[in-house]
Amino acid sequence: MDALEQFRTETRQWLEAHCPQSMRSPASSMDEQCWGGRNVEFSGDDQRLWFEAMRDRGWFCPDWPKEYGGAGVSAEEHQVLKDELKRISARPAHVNLGIWMTGPVIREFGTDEQKAEHLTKIASGEIRWCQGYSEPGAGSDLASLQCKAVRDGDEFVLNGSKIWTSYADDSDWIYCLVRTDPDAPKREGITFILFDMQSKGVSTKAIELTNGEKHFCQTFFDNVRVPVKNVLGEINKGWTVAKRVLEFERAMMAEMEENAARPEDSTVDLAKKYIGMAHGKIADRPIRDRIAKHEMNSRAFDITMKRVVEEFAASDPLAGMAAIIAKYQGTEEDKRKYELILDILGERGLGWEGDDFDNDELRMTKQFLSAFAHTIAGGTSEIQLNIIAKRVLGLPD
Repeated sequence: MDALEQFRTETRQWLEAHCPQSMRSPASSMDEQCWGGRNVEFSGDDQRLWFEAMRDRGWFCPDWPKEYGGAGVSAEEHQVLKDELKRISARPAHVNLGIWMTGPVIREFGTDEQKAEHLTKIASGEIRWCQGYSEPGAGSDLASLQCKAVRDGDEFVLNGSKIWTSYADDSDWIYCLVRTDPDAPKREGITFILFDMQSKGVSTKAIELTNGEKHFCQTFFDNVRVPVKNVLGEINKGWTVAKRVLEFERAMMAEMEENAARPEDSTVDLAKKYIGMAHGKIADRPIRDRIAKHEMNSRAFDITMKRVVEEFAASDPLAGMAAIIAKYQGTEEDKRKYELILDILGERGLGWEGDDFDNDELRMTKQFLSAFAHTIAGGTSEIQLNIIAKRVLGLPD
């Protein structure tokens, strides 16, 4: 048995011994997932045990070096771990923007002091992060942001607001884009800075979404003082760091779409249940055609995502471009999937609450609404197409 197969065998045995049965199904919503942090909350003992087991093994960030709290596994071993987790339908033991975005850019751009302060806390789930990017007047045109930071000795004084700040009201730290040189061209004069959400002058207000969830917030900064040493990268050169974060974010969102499928959301099974069969086939021919197209797209996407993950692990310079394409394709296909599901459900897909609809029907209605939000978060689909046209295909403006 070669080393990789030995790792697979050991991983499979460990997961069988440590992943509770109740954790072997996807969470029905983001709120059912464990986000860690100073005020971590568990839905029950099983979630706590799963969190602690994965944390202690270094598998929140398995491919990070052990000195940063990871397990130091290779890219090939990391893929094996992902495959084995997916095999048993294990839900993530811990989700955190620190794992997906903050940690990777701190590893790439951070000082030794910043790495020592933040990375092990991310890898152990001690600190929960949020993102301060979009503003009421700077969404898709992110570089036009106006949240300002004025230097005062060894500190910056921040004033302004951010919007669509996911889970800002429950987060411990934020990575934030601020304008430090108002006279510079809009993609210059921007600084990437990290600070504690408990800092004096920080406040949040939840925003209710169309699906009833409230994980987005508007975040306000009123004379918030942040040490200059918290700047990640160079002052006025934060756009470089910000673009790198967006690459990680798009890859993360694409991977989330890849892993979002639930057995109970199988379009084939739902069509059999709600439409019925005729002559051994789903009775509605147009629905059959759409299901076949969706299944082909999903399988092609799964294969492509494995390649993208391998390219990221190998620091392939083209991985960022592939992530942009994957984010666009993954979120758009997810939207088409739930449009298809609602057409399959018919009037059973129109429920919102109450006993007239079962829980899965109500959940899928809200998943349909969430799918549209995913095509906006991390850069709208239209923005992704523009980037693909210019940066991937090299088309003229």
